[in-house]
Amino acid sequence: MRYELYYWSGIQGRGEFIRLALEEAGADYVDVARGPGGEAEMMRLMQAEDIARPAFAPPFLKAGDLVIGQTANILFYLGAELGLAPRDEGGALWAHQLQLTLADFVDEIHDTHHPIASSLYYEDQRAEARRRTEDFRRARMPKYLGYFERVLARNAAAGHLIGNQLTYPDLSLFQIVTGLRYAFPQRMAALTPHYPRVIAVHDQVAQRPRIAAYLASPRRIPFNEHGIFRHYPELDGAD
Repeated sequence: MRYELYYWSGIQGRGEFIRLALEEAGADYVDVARGPGGEAEMMRLMQAEDIARPAFAPPFLKAGDLVIGQTANILFYLGAELGLAPRDEGGALWAHQLQLTLADFVDEIHDTHHPIASSLYYEDQRAEARRRTEDFRRARMPKYLGYFERVLARNAAAGHLIGNQLTYPDLSLFQIVTGLRYAFPQRMAALTPHYPRVIAVHDQVAQRPRIAAYLASPRRIPFNEHGIFRHYPELDGAD
């Protein structure tokens, strides 16, 4: 099957979590919005009356006759299809639970630079962003990273969140660590020694052959100040 991924063309954003899964699996897919007329087609599909279950917003995935929205939901589907999730029901739900927790983390990362409204520019909410980010750096980053560090410690198989094989939450944890290092380099440098298992997952994922090839290719959109992970120096700090 050739998968069709629909997401904004100029940012990694939430679509990147899906790209990583597709790339790791060596899946046949097309990043539709990055082609000619792709974003227009994406918007058309969200409004098309002949689609009984339309997506609310990108990302969404077309897989045959299926149109699947929401990042965690797409990964729940792809995990089973691409061998990136446990096959037993409990394991599959555990992977989904971890991904939903990662999605909560992503929302809080986004809100550091858009604490008031997504419709406003960062410059319109700079003071609020500073206040929000101070709490995020000091309290929320350690809370989330500490949780995943504990999950990794309780898994007998070192280097994975679940069992002894890579699953899609490992890929998503990699993306979050990479993004946080871009957005908050000072804070991540200070926190890194406290979460060696989380960092080990990041490093192992980065070295996987298909992921390494993807990261070095033009398919990997560079971080920028339009996506979820944004580097504003005034929001960073070691504490």
